[in-house]
Amino acid sequence: MEKTVLVVTDAWHPQVNGVVRTLDELARSVQEQGITIEFLTPERFATFPLPFYPDIRLALPTRRQVAKEIDAVAPDYIHIATEGPLGLVARGICLRRGLPFTTSYHTRFPEFVSARLPIPEDWSYWWLRQFHNSGNGMMVATASLGTEMAARGFHNIKRWTRGIDTVLFDPARRQNLPFPRPIFLNVGRVAVEKNLPAFLDLDLPGSKVVVGDGPDLAHLRQKYPHVHFLGRRMGTELATIYASADVFVFPSRVDTFGNVILEALASGCPVAAFPVTAPSDILADGGGFLSSDLRQAALAALALSREDARQKALTFSWSECARQFLSNLAGVPRSAFAGRGRRLRSAS
Repeated sequence: MEKTVLVVTDAWHPQVNGVVRTLDELARSVQEQGITIEFLTPERFATFPLPFYPDIRLALPTRRQVAKEIDAVAPDYIHIATEGPLGLVARGICLRRGLPFTTSYHTRFPEFVSARLPIPEDWSYWWLRQFHNSGNGMMVATASLGTEMAARGFHNIKRWTRGIDTVLFDPARRQNLPFPRPIFLNVGRVAVEKNLPAFLDLDLPGSKVVVGDGPDLAHLRQKYPHVHFLGRRMGTELATIYASADVFVFPSRVDTFGNVILEALASGCPVAAFPVTAPSDILADGGGFLSSDLRQAALAALALSREDARQKALTFSWSECARQFLSNLAGVPRSAFAGRGRRLRSAS
């Protein structure tokens, strides 16, 4: 029987990030299994710019508006993907109506907030525990993140991996870029939480290339005039840059996964990173070099096999990502969903 999953997300197009990419690929992959995903996103509401990221707009939903959207979909499952305004309102409605729901943890908001405001991380984690522990399971991308969150008091943690488009990101796209080799590359949001100076300050041969946009771009361009900041690149142009680089340097210490790591690996580009959550999970048995000395990791990665990097990426797929997601939903007690679609349609 066909099932409908309502995914509530504050992260949506035109944002370019791992959350949006994952949800897009999830919707495409589950169709093959007779599952339909409907999205409740900021597109349907008035919005306001996110402080520090004015290009990201958050919804201003009312409870009545969100309840009406939920009733219109009458889903068999509800998944709240983010802890923003939409996620908060949807969670409140689910709790009030006794509707089961799952959540996912994509972004380290405590570290994100404390990097900009004098708010202790413990306060933010307390709030996040209230949000996620009230549901029927919190999905995380890696085993080490699950272990960490369990130690912080989060309950009912479930694995939900990520995938990669190995057709788009392909070593065959490798070309000669107009920069001296070796080329050390970083791709992602240019913002304080990405810890880019840890990469840009390194004494490395060749060239450093940064692809991406964000609030720190103008500042870093001025501070590091010898670094090649290419701005946002997409599609085959981005895939060509990945394949043409010699090492992908991932300086972040707070990412919960890092889809860009998989994009680099699929392109045959070995990865250098700190031994922290996300890279330590993905690169545990090959594809990159981990070290608390990022310069050492970057230089060591130069000697790694590009074919091994590609083979590592091939162990990840969007179909497995979808399978894990649906398995996590199936783990919610069936009695909790019995007749739920009919009750949603008749609920006020």
